Formats: sequence, structure tokens, C-alpha cells
Amino acid sequence: MRFAGWQIKARFGLQAIVPWVAGTRLAVRRGMTGATGNLYFGLHEFMSMMLTLHFLREGDLFVDAGANVGVYTVLASGVCHADSLAIEPDPDTVADLRRNIEVNHLGERVRVEAVALGPQDGEVAFSIGLGAMNRVESRAATNVRMVAQRSLDGLTAGRVPAMIKLDVEGYEEAVFRGARRTMADAGLKVLVLEGATAAMLETLEQEGFERAYYDPFARRLSRTPNSLAFADGKWTLSNEFFVRDWPFVEERLATARPVPILDRAI
Repeated sequence: MRFAGWQIKARFGLQAIVPWVAGTRLAVRRGMTGATGNLYFGLHEFMSMMLTLHFLREGDLFVDAGANVGVYTVLASGVCHADSLAIEPDPDTVADLRRNIEVNHLGERVRVEAVALGPQDGEVAFSIGLGAMNRVESRAATNVRMVAQRSLDGLTAGRVPAMIKLDVEGYEEAVFRGARRTMADAGLKVLVLEGATAAMLETLEQEGFERAYYDPFARRLSRTPNSLAFADGKWTLSNEFFVRDWPFVEERLATARPVPILDRAI
């Protein structure tokens, strides 16, 4: 029924406001691949999103780096009541991000920065027309526009995030170079990364982070993959998790309130 209802609405090509998790809503339209996946599955990145929902608390700062239309921001600020710093460089996507903040009445909890993250302040070329796959490109590339670039250390000056979700389509290592102060602060406990290079892994190890796997149903954090995460013997998670201060994070996950996802409280 969810699938059929959305397909009917999508045929008209207009934006639809649809109910989502714990009273939140999403403003979506056809072509928003990641966002519309939530309508079919409840959470389109289930383990990453449940880790976010179980870990964050009111008063935390969550950094949504590569926010796209803001689905993680809506979970963090709309469900967990954390403050969010939503960072998204594509101006067209920023309009959709702001719309999701508006329909959930999150203006007081969310700060939007329409910039790319990188090693220092300046400008970078950014692709056009790829939706969630837009990325930093060479200045010589075609179909790009120039956008402002800021370092994460500069954007978070004065406040340390408790959790960062970093999804910047292969530019993560450059972002790390501009986040040395943030990474070194003990207040940062959890990182969700689309991918980690050897240099990033070295930084994480130096700062005391451990690779982690999360079973949302058991509320179990582990250093080895759990059975739920396997398909044909391969870890199927789209993101990688890194945790510092393991007992603190474990306690938070274990004591979080259940979150209703479709017809089940998790």
C-alpha cells in the first residue's frame, strides 16, 4: 500500500508531504532516490539510522555532512531532539533540505550551511544534476559550478559534535584534513562514514576510535560483524561505524527509548 500510494502521487510530479518516523514528515518527490527509499522500507539505511536514533539525545550536536535533503537531520532533530548542523553544497538540494526542516518545524534546532566541506576555506568545483551523487570535481570538469568550501573545524568552532555522519562521495579524506581539532576532542563519540581510506583509518586509530558494528534489534554494539549483517558471508552495511568511549556509547544505546519503525518498535 505504501508503494502503490507513493507511485500514484509521484506520477503527478509534485512534492508530497508524507508521514515518517515518530510523528516526523518528509517532503519528497519523484527522483529523490534516498529519501523515497524511506517510504518503502521505513529507514533506507537501517543500521546507520537506528544507530543515530538510539545514540543521540536532546542537547547533543549532530553533524550531517553531505545532508542531501535532510533525512538524517530530521531523525536527529525531529525524533531525538538533538541540535543539527546540516551541511549541503548543492543549492537546489539545499532548497529541499530547508523544506524538510520547515515541515517538521525544526528551525530552532537546525543550522544549515550551504557549503562543501574540505581541508580549508575557499572554493571548489561541484557537479550539477547528479542528485545525491553530486560531488567535488576538478575545476576542469564539465557541468560543474563553483561553491564555497569550509573546514569542519571552522564550522564547529565553539561546540563539539557528539556524532558525525559524513557522506561526501569520495571527498572524505580531504574533509578529515580540515577536522583535526574536531576529531581530537573527546566529546565526539560516534562517526558514520560512507568509506574510510588508509589515511583516515590511521587518524581514527590515533584518536582512539574503534571500528564498530551495531545490531539495532538487540541494541548490541560489537567489534565484529553480527549475524544480522551478513549476506553470503559479506558484511552488507553501506556505511562504516567508528566509536570512541565504548562504555559510554554502549550505555546510551542500551537505554534509548524504542522508536516506532513502520509497525514495530525498535
